[in-house]
Amino acid sequence: MQLQQLRYFTAVADTRHFTRAAEREHVAQPSLSQQIRSLERELGAELFHRARGHITLTDAGETLLPLARRILADAETARREVQEVAGLRRGRLRLGAPPSLCASLVPDVLRAFHTAYPGVDLLVTEDGSQDLVRALADGALDLALVITPLPLQAPALTTSDLLREELVVVSAPDRPAPAGRRARIRVEDLRGRPLAMFRRGYDLREFTTAACRAAGFEPAFTVEGGEMDAVLGFVRAGLGLAVVPSMVAERSGLRVTRFSTPGMHRVVSVAHRGDVSPPRAARELERILREHLAPDGP
Repeated sequence: MQLQQLRYFTAVADTRHFTRAAEREHVAQPSLSQQIRSLERELGAELFHRARGHITLTDAGETLLPLARRILADAETARREVQEVAGLRRGRLRLGAPPSLCASLVPDVLRAFHTAYPGVDLLVTEDGSQDLVRALADGALDLALVITPLPLQAPALTTSDLLREELVVVSAPDRPAPAGRRARIRVEDLRGRPLAMFRRGYDLREFTTAACRAAGFEPAFTVEGGEMDAVLGFVRAGLGLAVVPSMVAERSGLRVTRFSTPGMHRVVSVAHRGDVSPPRAARELERILREHLAPDGP
């Protein structure tokens, strides 16, 4: 019994069609049929009821199917484990992160990862947490940095807190300080103040709006719909204030005003699917992330 035969068998069981199964497996249909016939001879039982336009599993086929899936899954696990033991000399890592982290934390961490594992291709998806959660659930990402807590309808993911990041107000350096003579600003002080606001689906938009409503008012947007770089540009042009993470603010060249105690914060977490173990490359990236954020890190 060969793995190839089991792959062909499960493909026919999934598609209930020999031609479509052959197309899925990128093999000629006669070759696929021959391999399945050979498997049936070896097992001494027919696996499919073959009727024109209607393929169904026999009792023997129903018995074999879960076993075949398990054997193929174990073989794939073995292949991955052996490749990982080879030291991550090659491979691919798919990371998702909000734009605010792509503009601050992610570049430094990816540089450290690439230095350690130059043969691993890095694919980065920049999006809001809700979209990243969906991408994780669909298997399109290996690892994601998301803002927690996640919405109640989020699929089964495993999350682990990474950092608690302070949010601050940024303003144009050539404009009056938003807090006046005071060193810090309150959320209530944003009432009626023009805000440069991110596009819908942006975590910071939802966070800022929720904080203003909790303080009893609706935020006033002078310009909205931008990504991180665009919003910082709007602020630099004097179009309004913006609430951004402290790591972004420190690199922006804008005036930074902190919130009064208790300040505003967000929690950044590492997330991956809960039903499968993340690949070694993802585990290594998480290790580098935590080392980078450690008190004695860079």
